[in-house]
Order: sequence, then structure tokens, then C-alpha cells
Amino acid sequence: MKSERLPRAVNENLIIRELDDETLVYDLGRDKAHCLNHTAGLVWKMCDGERTAEEAARLLQRQFDVKIDADLVWLAVKQLQRYHLVEGQKKLASVSRRSIVLKYAPMALAVPAIISITAPTAFAAASCLPPGAPCSPSGTPCCSPNSCFGSFPTCQLG
Repeated sequence: MKSERLPRAVNENLIIRELDDETLVYDLGRDKAHCLNHTAGLVWKMCDGERTAEEAARLLQRQFDVKIDADLVWLAVKQLQRYHLVEGQKKLASVSRRSIVLKYAPMALAVPAIISITAPTAFAAASCLPPGAPCSPSGTPCCSPNSCFGSFPTCQLG
């Protein structure tokens, strides 16, 4: 498995923002937002369908100046696969996050991590108006237990 090629990264239907130590990815098709730490982001960028896990590990090793092996790369790929950020659904060999964390304890920030949330739909995000908000001519109701009151109607307890 170590000399196997990494899958190809998915880049379509995504909004990608690279920050200093993380990569933010919004999946438009799934309404999911993902935050990839530095390691997961680097592995994702290396997923070109050509590079092997060993090659990626060597590049990470140069980046972090710490011994890194292919298991760390495969852990990142497994996480990327779970969030549909790489192509294919090939079953990957089990890589224990616990063993990787213990192995890289002195360099804990090198362990790949992805935090993911489901973004609300536009309808759910605007399903009611908060207290103090001007009443909506479009008919969006005030959040319970508030109602529209006043000469310039705002959502408030009535």
C-alpha cells in the first residue's frame, strides 16, 4: 500500500480558501464546510493520482523537518475520502489514528485533521427574524416568542 498512488483530489463544485496553516473547503453540492489543518491540506494538494504515499511522506518530512512515513499520508487520505475530497471509494487499509498520534506525539500538529460542518440551506438560515430585527415585508416571521410591534415594526416580546 505504501507505494500505491494517491487518489486524485476533487476540485469541482468547491470553494477553496487557503490560509496560513489551514485550508477551508466549501462543498457546494453537499452544503458542507471543511477545515483541513496544514498537514491534511498539504496531502490534499499532493493527491494528483500520480504521486505515491512514500513520495508525499518525503515531501512532508522536508516541510516539517520530522521523520514522517506513508501511514500518516494514508490517514489523511482516509479522512479526505470520508469527506468526498478525493476521487474514488477504494477501501483503504486501516490506519489507526491513535497509533499515528502516539508515533507523532512530539509533533502533534503534523497529524492530519479535518473539521466538517453541514451548512444550513438559505431557507433554514433565514427561517425567522431575531429580536430587534425589522419586520420583514417578505413575510419572514419573528423567532418565537417575539412578534412585530411598534410604529417601525421590529421583532419584540409583545
